[in-house]
Amino acid sequence: MCDAFDVTPRTLRFYEAKELLFPIRDGQKRLFTRRDGARLKLILRGKRFGFSLEEIRQLLDLYNIGDQQETQLTKTIEVGHVRLDAMISQRDELNQAIDDLRDQLAWGEKQLAAMKTS
Repeated sequence: MCDAFDVTPRTLRFYEAKELLFPIRDGQKRLFTRRDGARLKLILRGKRFGFSLEEIRQLLDLYNIGDQQETQLTKTIEVGHVRLDAMISQRDELNQAIDDLRDQLAWGEKQLAAMKTS
């Protein structure tokens, strides 16, 4: 599991403690099922998108409601749109900061060039 998803054993234990993964215990060993692999894939994707672990856990828990994942998909789309809006806002703020820094650097370089020619 660690090699397949490029995570550490500590990460797997952490996700288990947060009730995101439910491996079968065989003494000290943890046996991960195909379902655990699918859940881990979704956890890592959710983290990459900036979802909190609590949001991810709540979305994963909706899988077992029994409505063919309609509730899970609906809620995931809702949370996803909120996260996408936040990411777009962050990107716009970052783009503005980049533009401002470029302007300041250009101004500074111009000032420095003027000092050297004086």
